[in-house]
Amino acid sequence: MREVETEKSIRQIVRSSVEAYANGFEARHIGEVNNPNGTINMKIHNVFISALGEELQYYTALVRSLDSSLGNMLEKMAINIAKLFYRVEKSVEGNLYPEQTAKIAEFLEAYKNSKNDLKPSVSHYKVIRDIKTSSKLITKRHVSDYYLYDEKSDTHYLIELKIGGDLDNKKARSEKEALFEQYAILSNSLGKDAKIKCYFATAYNRFGEDREWKQTRVLQFFSKEELLIGKDFWNFVCCSSRGYEIVIDEYRQSAYLINDALENNFTNRALYEAFYKSLEKVA
Repeated sequence: MREVETEKSIRQIVRSSVEAYANGFEARHIGEVNNPNGTINMKIHNVFISALGEELQYYTALVRSLDSSLGNMLEKMAINIAKLFYRVEKSVEGNLYPEQTAKIAEFLEAYKNSKNDLKPSVSHYKVIRDIKTSSKLITKRHVSDYYLYDEKSDTHYLIELKIGGDLDNKKARSEKEALFEQYAILSNSLGKDAKIKCYFATAYNRFGEDREWKQTRVLQFFSKEELLIGKDFWNFVCCSSRGYEIVIDEYRQSAYLINDALENNFTNRALYEAFYKSLEKVA
């Protein structure tokens, strides 16, 4: 695929993703005005927000809905872009040895203990892969955020994506455990010579693009070689050093569609009235 055609395809995916999201966001909230289990109506029970006034309560409920659903849109958009360059799978399934599971647990416990000298390293994946065993195999299936295969380089990629990367210790540990197990399963099924790389990724750098990313809870379980943060993630998905630039530029050009959807929700009287009726019932 030529560079010009590649950029055009990426831009088309970004714009269509934003457009579909904006239309869906507006239609969903307006369509749920009389549904007590609707997205907005289910967010009215926060007494600490309600004390600030009905109007602010409505706005914050709508913005919280925007924040959570926007992340889902970005994940799907990245997958659709990846399909231009990679074979995309949704899960990893195969055999896992008990000794591999035990070694994974050993590594995770060591990472968790700040007094332990053993720190996360990409070399630990090979340790898990090289375990020799005659134990009974256990079949396991993992739903993957991204399992990508690059035919040109014959490389398999396993990626756990968390939009902003803001994880507590428990979640960071579970993300690394999932990658370890997926890696082991692929290694067992593809053979010792298969090229497999694992990454933890974020859609943006929560500290600011081009600034050092220092989410300490994640770094407790992942080495810096395993990170694809913000720009690096989009460049990887787009197979281009300009990937992030293209995605952000097109997103900014299309962002007015989301603003319009928000404005329509803010000014829709039926939505307001239904929301206030729900407040009266709660009170």
